[in-house]
Amino acid sequence: MPDKNCQINNRTNSQIKNELDLFIEYLRSELNASSHTIDAYSRDITAFFSFKSGRKVTQVTTADIRLWLANLRKHGVKQTSLRRKLSSLRSFFRFMQRQELCSSNPAEGISSPKTGPSLPPYLSIGQAVQMVERKTGDDFFSLRDRAILELLYSAGVRVSELSGLDVSALSFSPEMIRVRGKGSKERVVPFGTHAAEALKNYLPARDSMLNKRRRPEEQALFINRLGTRFTTRGIQRVVEKRRLETGISQPVTPHAFRHSMATHLLESGADLRSIQELLGHVSLATTQKYTHLDLGRLSEVYTSAHPRAVKKQEASTGTGKTEHESE
Repeated sequence: MPDKNCQINNRTNSQIKNELDLFIEYLRSELNASSHTIDAYSRDITAFFSFKSGRKVTQVTTADIRLWLANLRKHGVKQTSLRRKLSSLRSFFRFMQRQELCSSNPAEGISSPKTGPSLPPYLSIGQAVQMVERKTGDDFFSLRDRAILELLYSAGVRVSELSGLDVSALSFSPEMIRVRGKGSKERVVPFGTHAAEALKNYLPARDSMLNKRRRPEEQALFINRLGTRFTTRGIQRVVEKRRLETGISQPVTPHAFRHSMATHLLESGADLRSIQELLGHVSLATTQKYTHLDLGRLSEVYTSAHPRAVKKQEASTGTGKTEHESE
């Protein structure tokens, strides 16, 4: 495949920075990308152009990107990180094409580094309950943190979705929240009675804090000590603090609650389509990556439930008709 180049006409590094700012604004305003995604894209693109420092950037070629990825691989960067970095550059140059600043996308012809199947970390039911139900007090922070953890596990929302919730998105009859997910798509997600109880205990403490801070107009469901919206980083700290308090040795993130919720629903008999809707996934394949079943258990379920499997088992043990006779 011939080497592509972006043909950025006489653009200096400072001009590249301006175009990166435009790209970041596009991610934020038009794609409603999370702050985590925006930070990652910005770091990746900045790192690429830093790698090419020392000379004016007049052309960005496929070879340039391959060399950068090879250098990262040589320094031990994981395949998953390399895939994301390549994706960042693809998106950036695609945006540059739409802005007519590039004639082609030099990252388009590069195959993504292959990675083996990986499962996000998840908690056992016992660990999840232990973290959520730990008694820590009746002050504002304890009540808020309990409500956060209950909702993370009960509704399986993303941390950015949780941080972005307003009080108006909350309903107790029925017990549901209206979530704005990726691409500004809205979905309605139910939550359980334990989460409802935690939220009802938290809301008066929230109102009291807002009155204390003279911010009664604040719409955010979860707030910090200043009475402003609680950030995703703050929620991450809540999860880490509770992990340490409960003595769980494995890393636990807000996303682990999301994956745990999906896993526990699947193990309890929920179908993947329903879980897909709850999680807000466009593709069922994405949902399958978030779910996990022990292969031994999966084999047992198949053998006990699938009629063809049962007949094969009977035939193999000599107890009953062969598969052909049974038909």
